Amino acid sequence: MIAIPIHDTILLPDVTFFFKKETFEEWEVETLSAGDEIVFTFLKNEPDYESGPETPSKKTEDLMDLIYPVGVRARLEAIDNEGNLKIRTRNRVDILSLTETEDGIVEAEVVERPEVYDLKAEEQSERFERLKKDYLNFVKLYQWGLWARGLILQWKNIYELVCTMAPYFSITWDEKVSILMEDRVSERYRLIEQAAYEFIEMAKVHNEAEDRQQQENENIYRENALKKQIEILQNELDEMHPENISDVRQFQKKIEDSGMNETARKEADKVLNRMKQEGQNGHEYGMLYDYLDFVTTLCWKKPEAAEIDLTHAEEVLNADHYGLKKVKERILQQLAVMALKKQQAGSILLFVGAPGTGKTSIGQSIAKALGREYVRISLGGIRDEAEIRGHRRTYIGAMPGRIMEGMKRSGVSNPVIVLDEVDKLAKDYGGDPASALLEVLDPEQNFSFTDHYMNVPYDLSNVFFVCTANQIDTIPEPLLNRMEIIEFPGYSELEKESIAKKHLIPRAYETMGIRKSQLKISDTAVRKLIAEYTMESGVRGLKKRIEGICRHAAVRLVKGEKKLSVIPANLKDYVDGHGLHRDKVDKQAVPGIVTGLAWTSAGGEILYIETKKVAGNGQVIITGQLGDVMKESVSIALSLVKSRFPKETEDLGKFDLHIHVPEGAVPKDGPSAGITITTALSSLFTGHKVEPTIAMTGEVSLRGNVMPIGGLPEKLMAAVRAGVKTVFIPKQNVEDLEDVPEEVKKALTITPVEKVKDVLEKTGILSK
Repeated sequence: MIAIPIHDTILLPDVTFFFKKETFEEWEVETLSAGDEIVFTFLKNEPDYESGPETPSKKTEDLMDLIYPVGVRARLEAIDNEGNLKIRTRNRVDILSLTETEDGIVEAEVVERPEVYDLKAEEQSERFERLKKDYLNFVKLYQWGLWARGLILQWKNIYELVCTMAPYFSITWDEKVSILMEDRVSERYRLIEQAAYEFIEMAKVHNEAEDRQQQENENIYRENALKKQIEILQNELDEMHPENISDVRQFQKKIEDSGMNETARKEADKVLNRMKQEGQNGHEYGMLYDYLDFVTTLCWKKPEAAEIDLTHAEEVLNADHYGLKKVKERILQQLAVMALKKQQAGSILLFVGAPGTGKTSIGQSIAKALGREYVRISLGGIRDEAEIRGHRRTYIGAMPGRIMEGMKRSGVSNPVIVLDEVDKLAKDYGGDPASALLEVLDPEQNFSFTDHYMNVPYDLSNVFFVCTANQIDTIPEPLLNRMEIIEFPGYSELEKESIAKKHLIPRAYETMGIRKSQLKISDTAVRKLIAEYTMESGVRGLKKRIEGICRHAAVRLVKGEKKLSVIPANLKDYVDGHGLHRDKVDKQAVPGIVTGLAWTSAGGEILYIETKKVAGNGQVIITGQLGDVMKESVSIALSLVKSRFPKETEDLGKFDLHIHVPEGAVPKDGPSAGITITTALSSLFTGHKVEPTIAMTGEVSLRGNVMPIGGLPEKLMAAVRAGVKTVFIPKQNVEDLEDVPEEVKKALTITPVEKVKDVLEKTGILSK
């Protein structure tokens, strides 16, 4: 009889099956007819149908290795019009051999496999009916149960059940074949029941899991739908009653619209969730509210690169500030770089100069030229690092640092921020605020500046930072290295007069509510006001004096006077107090006294060096509150004089040498009085007088060189104010004369010197 191998389909005796003809096309089934017998053999492995009809091979020796030694004999009951086969299985057989005929048909030699009937027919029927009933109850739970019920009711015995359900059992192919190979009926029933009930339980577990998953999905869909409806309804209510919007709703909307980075968004959402849980009566509600109010008020969106009009910027700078040519050129260079790169670029600018020279106000002009917001942050006296970085929110009363507070005030992410008075930072146990500024001002770090209060990074790379200082000596070197120093020279009297007429007087009129027709301040009165009532490099004191004049005028105008005029003759009637005592050079020359020039935070001034020999035993007495640097200058000067005038100083041990710098209540220090002290001592020992109208500045070395100094423009302007005619300056400072106003250079005879000998010769102390 023909042998047909099958795989993964259990066939047991007394079962009717229907097969499509295509299933056995390769095995010559077209030669079969109704009534023929077939032996179904069971392949050990699934055939590789993709490799073509040669697999599995029909060679007998190959097939015997591929099949199990047991099969099922069946009878071909009928073939319908479409060629489909109706087959009824009969009994199990053992495969003895397979033989291939000349027509290519494989025939099997079989022998009937005995059955061990160790179950009564009644028990078999009972166990089958119980299993069938359990299946009927099982399928009731599902929508496809009606279809499955009809199929189950057609089962005639337990073998039909297992043959129908075998493809769905979660057992291996070997285990399925073992059911067929089992001779004892009782054991075969046990294996069938075990596989059947395992299928039912696994199906239940699977369906329960699917039901739970479906229920969870439905809950999620329902929750999302409800949230959407609530949001729509809440938005309508908010539009109808905006005054009743809850804090949580407000912050939710602000967070969504803020454009925060991912890190900040996560932190804000976390705080908002805590705020929801806390409730308005919670003790942390206020702290959480303040935090969310701060971070949502900040501007997180990156600004678009705006076009920079250099012509407009130059017009703004010239309109707002008189002079400062080099400062304006450097600012325009920075703006030009920004215009080319379409982003914030260039160094951090540090404006250094005396008070009132326009360092802070020029920051306002930069903001106006760029069309940006302006923020000024005063750093004077700050000694706690938290003032820059902010306090951690774990502390009571925690606040953000001044940098982020300034960003909040600006409302944008690219303001112009002026950090005022960086030279007046201090430090104590609270940390070093100057170190905290390093991250703020470093372009390599400030794109992710993290304020302790916010605890999330914020991008400061779009901010235009400008720093101001009166001097650089107190600024830490690491901080100073991150900035480009731009010096603001003091104003000459001519420049002050122009500033007063163009800026200070019109602004004072506007502030006091005075019209030009009501008050006129003459040019000569302005010049007298500058010369006799102010003593500074800047114009802050001049501004106060002009405002004082306007206040006096306001009183008279309110009392009924119609028109007022301020001239030199009546200036003292409008100015509070008396004129300032201005240092003027002495008219009489005295040996041992020489005029020097000094720089202070308020500008330049003249400085007398007075020396005198008194009875004693060779001591050197220094008075006038001199600092360590000037004391060292005295020692160097004395050594130079001894070497230059050995004969005149040979009896130095017989008297004391007293060196004094007037105004002892004012501390003095700096590396620029060396040449003045040397000249004064030389004058004292030689008895040669130095004209008071000759002033000098410069440090000296033991080799007799005159060393360069700083603050030359301020010193020369002080010389002009004091009536000096000739000034000796170090030769290496000649380039600094470019920063000196022309009217100052015209009023002085400026002589560069390289050696101490040059000064002594030009003053007549030492003959050529």
